[in-house]
Amino acid sequence: MNRSTEGTLDRIKEGNRSKRVLLPDGASVPQLGQGTWNMAEDAARREEEIAALRLGVELGMNLIDTAEMYGEGAAEELVGEAIRGIRDEVFLVSKVYPHNAGKGRLALSCEGSLKRLNTDRLDLYLLHWRGNIPLEETVAEMEKLVAQGKIARWGVSNLDTADMKALLQITDGSHCVTNQVLYHLGSRGIEYELLPWLRGRQIPVMAYSPLAQAGSLRKGLLENETVQKVAASHGVTPLQILLAWTLRDTDIIAIPKASTRNHVTENAAANLITLDKEEQLQLDAAFPPPSWKVPLDVI
Repeated sequence: MNRSTEGTLDRIKEGNRSKRVLLPDGASVPQLGQGTWNMAEDAARREEEIAALRLGVELGMNLIDTAEMYGEGAAEELVGEAIRGIRDEVFLVSKVYPHNAGKGRLALSCEGSLKRLNTDRLDLYLLHWRGNIPLEETVAEMEKLVAQGKIARWGVSNLDTADMKALLQITDGSHCVTNQVLYHLGSRGIEYELLPWLRGRQIPVMAYSPLAQAGSLRKGLLENETVQKVAASHGVTPLQILLAWTLRDTDIIAIPKASTRNHVTENAAANLITLDKEEQLQLDAAFPPPSWKVPLDVI
């Protein structure tokens, strides 16, 4: 590695380590983390995926998000291997299936995740989406896990405004520290109601698929003339512009997935990109924010 490359990586690392988001309980987490959906599905790619996750931690993206659903635990096992020896450097997040989020079963799911991740605690545990088990029951079980030291805090995923309002009316429901939802330039539905509501209560959003799964979730996103023009002006890729756009506000956490070290480095460098007001207006014109309430996008 030459001196120029080392200097660039140092700048990337420092940029990611300095850009933090405060959770409601005072915990500080990186604004840019790493997702793991669809990882651990190809044995031939396992070593590279592990190396990618470890590089991400080195570059300051030390929030790693996974779930018992991902590969039915295989992604958690991959993460467990990747963080071996560096567990204390990582802010570890996992998610529980809705049908496992009730009395007794939530504790069993948590134990299963801890075993696969080869750790004794989770930094954050999320309800993956709302199912048939009453939120009151899930909250009570989450609070038990906090008291036992199995998890440090809990949150939710894929809950729209009505569900969040119901959650915060429950005893201890206000202990929810984040809502993880789909959010990218081509999917801005949360901006009409959910995002302002969460901001009013200082609950950060954790944006999954901020790259729109390499643009596949929104036709023409990466090929859009404005996106390409902005990317060219910064000398970066359209994917990096998507990520920089998601990171434009300091209370949004983004967790893009990257299965290779090159992709991890590209993602990590996106946090050094600052979009000016004119560029943001141009992107707004190309992909307007909603003017009315739309259903929550979920994948």
